[in-house]
Amino acid sequence: MKFILYLILFIPFFMVSQSEINGMVMDLDMQNKNIPLSGANVFWLNTSIGTITSDDGTFRLPYQPSYKKIVISYIGFKSDTLTIDSPKMIYHLLKASEDLSEVNVSARKKSTTTSYLSSQNISTISSKELLKAACCNLSESFETNPSIDVNFTDAISGTKQIKMLGLTSPYILIATENIPSIRGASQAYGLSFIPGTWVESIQITKGAGSVVNGFESIAGQINAELVKPSTDSRVFFNAYGSLNGRTELNTHLNTNISEKWSTGLYLHANNRSKKFDRNNDSFLDMPLAKQINVMNRWQYSNLEKGLISFLSVRYLNDEKQSGQLSFDPDKNQRSSTVWGSEVATKRFEVSGKFGYVNPEIPYQSLGLQLAYSDHNQESYFGLNQYDIRHKSLYTNFVYNSIISDSRHKIKTGLTVIYDHYDEAVNSKFYGRKEQSVGGFFEYSFDNLEALNLTAGIRVDHHNLLGTFITPRLHARYTPWGKSALRFSVGRGKRAANIFAENQRLFATSRTINIENSSGELYGLEPEVAWNYGMSFLQGFKFFDRKAELTLDFYRTDFQSQVVVDFETPYEVNIYNLDGSSYANSFQVEFSLNILKYLDLKTAYKFYDVKTQYKFGKLKKPLTSQHRIFANLSYEIRKTENDGLWKFDTTFNWFGKQRFSSTTLSPEAYQLPTYSPTISTLNAQVTKVFSSSFEVYLGAENMTNSTQNNPIISSENPFGSNFDTTFVYGPIFGSTYYVGLRYRLN
Repeated sequence: MKFILYLILFIPFFMVSQSEINGMVMDLDMQNKNIPLSGANVFWLNTSIGTITSDDGTFRLPYQPSYKKIVISYIGFKSDTLTIDSPKMIYHLLKASEDLSEVNVSARKKSTTTSYLSSQNISTISSKELLKAACCNLSESFETNPSIDVNFTDAISGTKQIKMLGLTSPYILIATENIPSIRGASQAYGLSFIPGTWVESIQITKGAGSVVNGFESIAGQINAELVKPSTDSRVFFNAYGSLNGRTELNTHLNTNISEKWSTGLYLHANNRSKKFDRNNDSFLDMPLAKQINVMNRWQYSNLEKGLISFLSVRYLNDEKQSGQLSFDPDKNQRSSTVWGSEVATKRFEVSGKFGYVNPEIPYQSLGLQLAYSDHNQESYFGLNQYDIRHKSLYTNFVYNSIISDSRHKIKTGLTVIYDHYDEAVNSKFYGRKEQSVGGFFEYSFDNLEALNLTAGIRVDHHNLLGTFITPRLHARYTPWGKSALRFSVGRGKRAANIFAENQRLFATSRTINIENSSGELYGLEPEVAWNYGMSFLQGFKFFDRKAELTLDFYRTDFQSQVVVDFETPYEVNIYNLDGSSYANSFQVEFSLNILKYLDLKTAYKFYDVKTQYKFGKLKKPLTSQHRIFANLSYEIRKTENDGLWKFDTTFNWFGKQRFSSTTLSPEAYQLPTYSPTISTLNAQVTKVFSSSFEVYLGAENMTNSTQNNPIISSENPFGSNFDTTFVYGPIFGSTYYVGLRYRLN
């Protein structure tokens, strides 16, 4: 096996590589300093071979001696034509058009884009899209995106979870700058630990992800790119307050220490100290909470030598209190008279990214990713105690090159991961160490005119999961103009952290039963699944306006799954799948630029998610089979002095959702088979006074949709029927918020 790993790693170094054009397109900021320009068009003159620059302004183009001139263009800038006589690195500065004022720009960059050229089904959410709602953390950043479902995990913690392709976040590889970050101990609350203002963009990949990023991805991948010290505002300030008692402050301080070094200090604080019980069940509708989050980032860029590096250090202190209104943690902690809960989390992490592109051979590059985290959570839920300490070390080395010519690209490398878990569940202790080493190889055929193909394979050795292979295949074909037909298939494998991922089960009176098999993880076998997908994207003109239509179908088949079974009242049974389990997801999405500054995005989703439980194959609980989504955005700008008005509205409708069986409960605590349908309407108005200052006002759940009696047996929380997990909709009802943003460039 070691021979195979070495072979995968070193094959590319013995291959003959030839020519490709790499480069960076730049713009000038307010201080006349070079900054990356994303979304610029780069193509060979008199050909259909081209690309657009990425978020960091970089691009790659295949090179042949017959290609002589490159055209670089962007709306609002003068187009340039460069003569190319050999493959080399290109650094080019586009100049703004003198004849085009800001208020007369007739075309705008979309806030959410789906690539027509990539073999993977990737959508990018820009910072502009994130500002359409007051996204205060990563879990709230998907309210205007139809591909991600957001709902509450339970009726007391206020924690939001996300779903993609009908599966919850443990089946999604969630990364920060391509380093897996929401995993292990952070699965339950980790999305709330990344402030929204720190996020520069989000990439959503449906289906099996790249082998470069690991073996755990099953339903897809979400990658959050953070703001960069060199391109973020020198000073940024955001203040937020809502009528649900939540206040939040964010401050960014960035400076360029030298031509090559930049650093940024990012401060986040939020607080909720006001108690609400609108449904009069004696329990807080939302938890009391406070969080301090501090990050320091360093960036080094030396484009002449092909070097770029990032180093980040972060500290988090997060505290939540929930339970009955009369609960006092100083008097009633883990008492049997007043039900209460506290979750205290401290997290420290250091991460670094180091990249090198050979200036003489630009198609060859090296990348090294390093990350260390120490996550410590101490918590109790009524009489249940749950503590977890998770130390993790992640290392990933990546080598990029080409074979023969730039149409044939390769990636290869080595991944080493170490995880140390210590868990306390009431009087039981669980401790384990996970160690894995893996090699990967990925080949891409990139013919931008018609066909893209990416095939990858990983071989990993894990001390608890054994030695296994995870292959991935992605293909993109362009049958006609402005279209993309994609296919994908891939295998994923993961170790289920049954307690960390399902902390809602502690907020019940249920007995936890683990039905052990011969596995190494809590006596359970690991989860294994195959994901198959097909997607079609078509851009066209609808009454002379830009429009896009997307059709997606994905299926996930589990070969092995850890089933968390709530179908028997008074118990949570956890066992390995005996039978079949699958998730089918179909989505149709339509977007239209109705008027010059009026955009519509609408979608319909259908889920068919079923699992073999002990008593038969059943629909997955609390998963809507049907969902309708619509987002309408409008901008008004009369003159430069009038500033800018932005209006955004998002509507969600969820069909009925199956409840876990309550037929064995007393009649007073029995629920119907399905929940009612539910709809929500969010809206936000933003007044942009200048490039430095703006004010926003918004409303969440304007329809005031609420779930009646979300807590079963709330009058007797220490009784055998108490359960907070039957949540299908909002609990708090409508709320309103106001905020301001100030930036100094």
